[in-house]
Amino acid sequence: MQSVPGVAEVASLGGFVKQYQVLLDPARLLAYGVTARQVIAAVRGANQDVGARTLEIGGADYAIRGLGYFRGGDDIARVGVGVGKDGRPVRVGDIGRVTIGPDLRLGIAELDGKGEATGGVVVMRYGENALRVINAVKQRISEIAPSLPPGVKIVSTYDRSDLIHHSISTLWRTLLEESVIVGLVCALFLLHARSALVAVATLPLGILAALAITRALGINANIMSLGGIAIAIGAMTDAAIVMLENLHKHMEHEPDRPHWERVLDAAREVGPALFMSLLIITIAFLPVFTLEDQEGRLFRPLALTKTFAMATAALLSVTLVPVLMGWFVKGKIRAEDRNPVNRWAIRTYRPVLQWALRSRWLVLGGAAAVLTLFPLSRLGSEFMPPLNEGSLMYMPNTLPAVSLTTQRRLLQVEDSILMTFPEVVSVWGKAGRANTATDWAPMSMVETVVNLKPEFEWRPGMTQERLIAEMDRALRLTGAVNTWTMPIKNRTDMLSTGVRTTLAVKIFGPDLEVIQRIGQDIERALAPLPGTASIYAERSFGGRYLDIRPDPDALARYGLTTGDAQEVIGLALGGEEVTTTVEGRERFPVQVRYARAFRDDPATIGRILVGSGDGPQVPLGQVADIRFSPGAAMIRSEGGYLYDQVSIDVRDRDVGGYVRDAQARVSQAVQLPHGYWLRWSGQYEALERVKARLRVVVPLTLGIIALLLYLTFGTVAEASIVMLSLPFALVGGVWVMWLLDYNLSIAVAVGFIALAGVAAETGVVMLIYLDHAWKDASAGGRRPTLTELVAAVEHGAATRVRPKLMTVLAIMLGLVPALWSHGSGASVMKRIAAPMVGGMVSSTALTLVVIPVLYFLWRRRGIAQ
Repeated sequence: MQSVPGVAEVASLGGFVKQYQVLLDPARLLAYGVTARQVIAAVRGANQDVGARTLEIGGADYAIRGLGYFRGGDDIARVGVGVGKDGRPVRVGDIGRVTIGPDLRLGIAELDGKGEATGGVVVMRYGENALRVINAVKQRISEIAPSLPPGVKIVSTYDRSDLIHHSISTLWRTLLEESVIVGLVCALFLLHARSALVAVATLPLGILAALAITRALGINANIMSLGGIAIAIGAMTDAAIVMLENLHKHMEHEPDRPHWERVLDAAREVGPALFMSLLIITIAFLPVFTLEDQEGRLFRPLALTKTFAMATAALLSVTLVPVLMGWFVKGKIRAEDRNPVNRWAIRTYRPVLQWALRSRWLVLGGAAAVLTLFPLSRLGSEFMPPLNEGSLMYMPNTLPAVSLTTQRRLLQVEDSILMTFPEVVSVWGKAGRANTATDWAPMSMVETVVNLKPEFEWRPGMTQERLIAEMDRALRLTGAVNTWTMPIKNRTDMLSTGVRTTLAVKIFGPDLEVIQRIGQDIERALAPLPGTASIYAERSFGGRYLDIRPDPDALARYGLTTGDAQEVIGLALGGEEVTTTVEGRERFPVQVRYARAFRDDPATIGRILVGSGDGPQVPLGQVADIRFSPGAAMIRSEGGYLYDQVSIDVRDRDVGGYVRDAQARVSQAVQLPHGYWLRWSGQYEALERVKARLRVVVPLTLGIIALLLYLTFGTVAEASIVMLSLPFALVGGVWVMWLLDYNLSIAVAVGFIALAGVAAETGVVMLIYLDHAWKDASAGGRRPTLTELVAAVEHGAATRVRPKLMTVLAIMLGLVPALWSHGSGASVMKRIAAPMVGGMVSSTALTLVVIPVLYFLWRRRGIAQ
């Protein structure tokens, strides 16, 4: 398995490691006059092969080998240690027993509540394609399956490939639905099949180009990379839509003009501004590129694919689209007023626009009032929305000093209870650590993966939240505080913050005992707080120790040193792995220590003899103090300071609101001594980090957008008018978030960032047509009258409402499939799409009503009344 490409490590878990154990009898050691150190030296020296070059005999070379590797326990027992007092040889078998037993166990595993099982964890190399590595591992398992002993089989206990397949399937389905909707919007408004095909042609080309570039950069197709394309699809066709609609207008009003001249003029009139608007959409995603840590790794593929897709669309809009228009948009074009959809749109919009131009200050006052009426303060906050992985991870907190035997019993009971739920496929329980340096889990840490059936096989009305609640009630065992998460989320949280729950309070200070007391005070204070599903203060001093402290004065009376006593403690009780046997392809350690009967309780340990050479042999209890004492089970440090933490599982409430209430409760109920302080970690820490970064980057990005708008229109006034669309888009996005009961999160922030670009684009499209109407009205250097200005604004806005509605509906309806999607990965895409859909509604109202009013007020200055 280790040789599979992409695999970094295969860590074994559970079961027993075979070990040869030399169990010494201290009475026999004393009788034969042999020390434990002599036994260790003899065993280590006997287990070796040597080479001695060659010997030539009869014209042939014979390689000389000294064969000494142990071939079993009998070879170890026959090793000579020395010569006894009577001159007879003393062998290892004379002073102890050689047996086969298990090595020290630091982790156990259990499957489906049926008892212990042996397993392994396949660790993938960083940056590898997870699906490719998983498939290669499965292939290797199928190859070795026939060679397994009878009754032994390898089963998968956690497989990420199902989540990958389901997530990608959800996104591809969403992409297909969005493409169909965008095509239908174009066909509905233009009533010209070839024109609709030209507009939709930018989608496959842009998507393929974006995927090709991301593949060249080593980015795989995943939820985020496909999600970037999903939120870009509507905007990718905007430039083509506006150009096509402009060409239709030219063909309608200039039927006798050469076709390619009409194409050139149609593209030249709107092309530069459209190219700049697509560039603005691309620049608007700059804040996403500045995200760091796990949020940066998570959303950077989305930002890259969206940027590449929009950049490709911008390039195609000024290169390929005009050519396709010239080739395909020919023949008879249905007039705009003959399309019932367009007639209805103009008939509905024109009276509204006329009223707005008459009641200008009322419109602006109402717009200002709308900006103040949005429920931003009612929205909760969280780092990331819950991603339905299709599996759960159950992590109960038990006391630090729990024994392996007790933990094994608890683990089997917990897994058997979980298997009683009809939604559960399998349960893989793990306590302690796997055989790898990357796993530091103590025996008190339980990590149980609960694999679930597809949701359509669940009981009617069952949701993941209800299922977790039912499991939690069934698993309230004595001594365990339950925590629920998901496997990938748990690994991400543990790697980034060292916290396995939604939230944690880290307590820093110089004394672990005081830190533990503060943690228990926080636990009592926050347990009744609404939203606290479970809370557990880590017991810094929960470890239990048998301390053996040598007495230097007592040792000196017998001519002994502290080192003599420590050597006996280390060798007799702890033992020492002295060598490794070589048996074909297998290797087994050899350990030397005292037999269990001489080290299984404090009284027996006190009778172990301590001596050196031919000096006196003194019971350990006479030269050392032996007693039980509490101590730190684990010592954590961060930034050079000791710390421990209170783990909090927050449920049915947003993390940001919970932390505000929890901080107030802790400040009232918990007194911190001098030199001790708290840090709120977990999702809250990541959320605060992202907020701090966006506070700097978002204003900078808005400044860049404003600069690009100024370069596009050449006036500060028009750039300011377009920038007004951003707060209006924010209002609609916030209202949709509130109606859907979504919390503010990184995914939502990405949605608002994407909204800023497309909202600015709708304003740009409106100003393009208003400027064209103004130029027509002021052609030849004449100064229009007020009546002519009103007519120009009405013409630029009302008679050209078709391209505005097409671009808005293409963006908005193109996102609806993401908003109604369901399945793995859908929760993230819903949070991104929701503010964009809501924001486009309010931004469209601004574009169609408020921007013409502002444009009228700006152009009215200095013209004839």
